[in-house]
Amino acid sequence: MKRVTGIGGVFFKTQDASVLKKWYSERLGIELDEWGGITFAWREKDAPERIGQTVFGPFEKDTDYFEPSEKPFMFNFRVADLHGLLGALRNEGVHVIDKVEEYPYGKFGWIMDPEGNKIELWEPPDTNDPFATEQNEK
Repeated sequence: MKRVTGIGGVFFKTQDASVLKKWYSERLGIELDEWGGITFAWREKDAPERIGQTVFGPFEKDTDYFEPSEKPFMFNFRVADLHGLLGALRNEGVHVIDKVEEYPYGKFGWIMDPEGNKIELWEPPDTNDPFATEQNEK
């Protein structure tokens, strides 16, 4: 079974997310998405018709999204089969957070590494562009 297929995103806590987002926009020319993060689009190597995304997401310092981790960051990895991977990891003794969320833009699950870092696993939908509204409304 394929496990991690790429980096889906990097998320981190900031002292003031709005100020930092503005700085990245003004100084580095990174345009923010409507939801406040930054999405970089690219083409998949083995299926160039498919668009992949990697998200860069500053969060406010008081977010609870990274819990139960106490770390100020969280990695998001792209996976091919979320449910299969979570089952395999659970069988291998990995701390799997017993929650899976499903949205039009993919399935999400979470695990904890041995140092207490929360890791988000994302299985994008089987579409050429996981965030294209018209494809996700089908």
